[in-house]
Amino acid sequence: MSYDLAVWEGERPADDAAAARCFTDLYDRYIDTEEPAVAPVERIEAFVAVLLEQWPDLTEDEDDTSPWSTGPLIGEARGPLIYFPMRWSMAEEASAYAAGVASSMGLNCFDPQARKLRP
Repeated sequence: MSYDLAVWEGERPADDAAAARCFTDLYDRYIDTEEPAVAPVERIEAFVAVLLEQWPDLTEDEDDTSPWSTGPLIGEARGPLIYFPMRWSMAEEASAYAAGVASSMGLNCFDPQARKLRP
């Protein structure tokens, strides 16, 4: 079982409902599409780099310490959006860290399970 988180570049939605709509629109446009993958924007690349300073990429995790459920983590990023899974057992700590990093970088962080903006 995994826990998913969405982080994107753009104007902060007014509330959780607006964030859910924005996430759905971005997901449909960049993830759930037949179009070729769009390279991640610079701020999303920087966000992933900060996460990987804290914990290793799953592809390089020799000690089983990474919370990420997929690797390479940057492979989950498309354009202004990254939608990525993490191990359930580490989700609380890793998602809180990711939400804090997103906030510090002016990015939006959304919990699709709870349909709420974070932090």
